[in-house]
Amino acid sequence: MYQELLNLNNITLNFNSGSGVLLMNIAIGLMMFSVALDLRPEHFRSLLANPRIMFAGISSQFILLPLLTFLVVLAFNAWITPAVAFGMLLVAACPGGNISNFITSFSKNNVALGVSLTAVGTVLAMVMTPVNFKIYGMLYDYITPLLCHHATDHAYNQDIYVPLVDVTRTVFIILGIPVGLGFACSNYMPHLTAAIKKPLSYVSGVFFIGFIIVALAGNVEIIKYIKWIFIIVLIHNAVVWIASFCYGKLWKADLRDCRTISIETAIQNSGLGLALLLNPSIFPDGGMGGMVLVVAWWGIWHFIAGGAIGAWWRFVKPLLKSP
Repeated sequence: MYQELLNLNNITLNFNSGSGVLLMNIAIGLMMFSVALDLRPEHFRSLLANPRIMFAGISSQFILLPLLTFLVVLAFNAWITPAVAFGMLLVAACPGGNISNFITSFSKNNVALGVSLTAVGTVLAMVMTPVNFKIYGMLYDYITPLLCHHATDHAYNQDIYVPLVDVTRTVFIILGIPVGLGFACSNYMPHLTAAIKKPLSYVSGVFFIGFIIVALAGNVEIIKYIKWIFIIVLIHNAVVWIASFCYGKLWKADLRDCRTISIETAIQNSGLGLALLLNPSIFPDGGMGGMVLVVAWWGIWHFIAGGAIGAWWRFVKPLLKSP
């Protein structure tokens, strides 16, 4: 497994052409703009109205998730390459995904809490995403040579450098500008917002998935490694779903709030991760193959996992409880 994933890093990726980067940024911009159309000042005021549950949700995203991911990476250090590990750390540093509110609504959980967590988390991500990625990247680079199972580990770690300033600037451009415009639109042009909000959320989601499929199709040689990435993402994501739900319980959140917190934590904005990987000032070569495949597959997997768990909570659980 390790050797196969190591070979993945030697593949030249065709993701980072000028047109590819532009399309990716447009897709992410549309997604974040559509998310921001749900933002209201009261979502931020809810921090004061219900600080305990809000802090539980925010800390689950920006403290629990990166820490859990780092521990999973260390646990699988003998089987995964540094590039795959950094891909997982990058996903964990990103804010909640744009479909989390849809999954929360579909599964009949706390939509108000979900939207508030998305709103506050998206704003905080402009600082927390680059900081978490930098911190855990440095920790990984420091600790893994001490646990080194492969002679090449430390050398590959040195190839992955996280430029904090460039990451921060990119996150601000990709998140800050679309979110600011969406927030202004939702609060000052409510009629336009009502007309475009729903179709735009579908268009941006389809656009993003379509981009991933086209990008992977242009890099067919990396598809054969998907079985290992599938297993890694499956285990990682399952750990996050369970741990974040239990974390909500520790904060004495009710069942619906625990489920909402787990949705917001387990569904990450992998599109932002791809946009960072495609930024030549951060990753001149478009990121190593392992990083790209982890982040791209996560963008597809959270639709599958989120939809399945949402359907279980909405349809199956009530049937099991019925006489």
